[in-house]
Formats: sequence, structure tokens, C-alpha cells
Amino acid sequence: MNPVSIFKTIRSRAMLLSQLSALAIGSTLLTTPSAQAVPPQVKTQAPGYYRMMLGDFEITALLDGTVTLPIHTLLTNTTPAEVEKRLAGEFLKPQLETSINAYLIHTGSRLILVDTGAGVFFGEKGGGQLLTSLKAAGYQPEDIDTVLLTHIHGDHSGGLTLSGEASFPNATVYVDQHEADFWLNPANEASAAANQKAGFATAATLFAPYLAAGKVKTFQGNTQLFPGIRTVSSYGHTPGHSFYAIESQGQQLQLWGDLLHVKDVQFASPSVTIRFDVDSPAAAQQRQKAFANAAKQGYWVGAAHISFPGIGHVRKSGNGYAWVPANYSLPR
Repeated sequence: MNPVSIFKTIRSRAMLLSQLSALAIGSTLLTTPSAQAVPPQVKTQAPGYYRMMLGDFEITALLDGTVTLPIHTLLTNTTPAEVEKRLAGEFLKPQLETSINAYLIHTGSRLILVDTGAGVFFGEKGGGQLLTSLKAAGYQPEDIDTVLLTHIHGDHSGGLTLSGEASFPNATVYVDQHEADFWLNPANEASAAANQKAGFATAATLFAPYLAAGKVKTFQGNTQLFPGIRTVSSYGHTPGHSFYAIESQGQQLQLWGDLLHVKDVQFASPSVTIRFDVDSPAAAQQRQKAFANAAKQGYWVGAAHISFPGIGHVRKSGNGYAWVPANYSLPR
């Protein structure tokens, strides 16, 4: 074979090998895992709980869910424009997604739940996840022996029952006497504000299984309930609205319930109130007093409607106050 024929043969074979190689690579690419369809987006969060130690006490914040509210139309003693301006400064909108927080206290001898979330109070709008968060945190509803209510609004007491049965069958429910006298007396409905009237029937339904079992106890004002746990009267938002002060080994946490609803507005302006208040002037006075005391004393604060876990400190800021959220920490 002459040199030209040899060259042509070699070139033909080389081209054939190149084509076969390209086909092999293409086949591999078509079957590689990277070409498979990705799974759909999950679009859910993990169950909401956050744990910290307070001296010898274990504190677990529990997320019941969130609810979106038209805050600019609900806040009072201010204007919608001012509310929108303050929220915008925090990259928030007037339709504000608000956390619903509850708190679990393990003292070593008691397992105490402060507030129970909304249950079905908001329907499908939000809330109702407390039991899921509780179980994810390592506890069962039957483990809880005490429920402390800051007040009897539905987003704090709505989780007391599930389908008419007690959600916490082994628990005794504690609430201020003024609160019980107001919400558990149907005669008060006639003179209540229009936006409060539905609360009486709701309260009767939620408390029914506990009352039937003799598991409702009341207290008066500032009371030491258990070692390291006392009540702090803060009447205004409701007639018997109460804080709970938790103390162990020189550390203190105050659970504020509905002392405030919108931290990005009310810390700067404690005089701003909300339509849900039974006595707005008194609620504003309690807020100013509590902010000043927390800023001065430096204790921990837990609030129901500050973004989960709602635990932090309060500091003075100009003519108002500012919220300092807890630094993320693992309990040791």
C-alpha cells in the first residue's frame, strides 16, 4: 500500500473512533443523575421550638404558628401612615405576619406551660401547631401538669381543648381571678365592646372540660404560685392580664403575654395601643412601666407576638426602647 493510501486509512479510522467516542459521551450525559428532575419544593419549616437554660430551669419556647394581621388598621393612638413608616424602616409591610408563642418551663419537679396558642381560633389562617412543636421538643401533652394563662383571649387559650376534649388532661389551669370573673361570666357580654363579645362563648367552650374536672384555679394579683414562679399583675389589655416571673439561680425571665403586639412600633412608642385592649390607657401605662423595669433590671423577656422565639432583652433607646433578641445558643 502506498503512503497516500496508508494515510487515508489511518484518517478514516481516527474519524470513526472520534464519532464513536462522541456518541458514548452523549449517551452518558443523557443518563447522568444531574439530568433527572429535582424534587418539588418542600415549603414548610421544622417544628418550632427553642430551648435555653435559666439557672436550673429548662425553658422551651414553642411556636404555635403565625397569623397575618392588618396591623396599620388595628393599632390605635397613632395613624396608619405612621405605622406603615415604622414598619417599612424594618422591611415589613402593614399586613404583618405575627408569631404566636407559648413557653414551657421544666423546673425539675413540674412541667408548666404558659399560654396554649390559638388552637382553631384563627381557623386555617394560622396557629394550631403547638402540640406538634411540643412533641418535637420531646414532650407529650399528658406530661404537662400546669397551664398558666396570661389572659383568656383566643390566641392564648385556644389550645386548651381539641375537639371538645382537654388538650392537657393532667393539667390544672391557673388564671387571675379578675380574668375569670370577666370572661367566664356570660352576663358581662351585654356590656362588652363589639369586638369582644365572641370571646365569652369561646372562653366557656375552652374551659368547660377543665371546670368539669375541677382543674381551674384562680389567683389574686401578685402571687407566688410555685418555687421560682410568681405572677405579676398587668391589668389593662384584659381585666386580669398577668405576667409570669420565672426565677432560678439568680436569673429571671418574665413572660409578658400581650403586653405588646408590634415590637417595631411599640418599643419606640409605648403609648401606641391596639383595638384588642379592654382598657387601652391602662394597657399603655403597664407597657411603659414594664419596658422601663426590664431595661433597668436587665432580665430576660419572653413575648407572645415577637418573632419566634420571642426571647430577648429590652434596652433604652432615645425616648423609647429597643428589643435585643437572644443570641442563638445551645443549652449545655
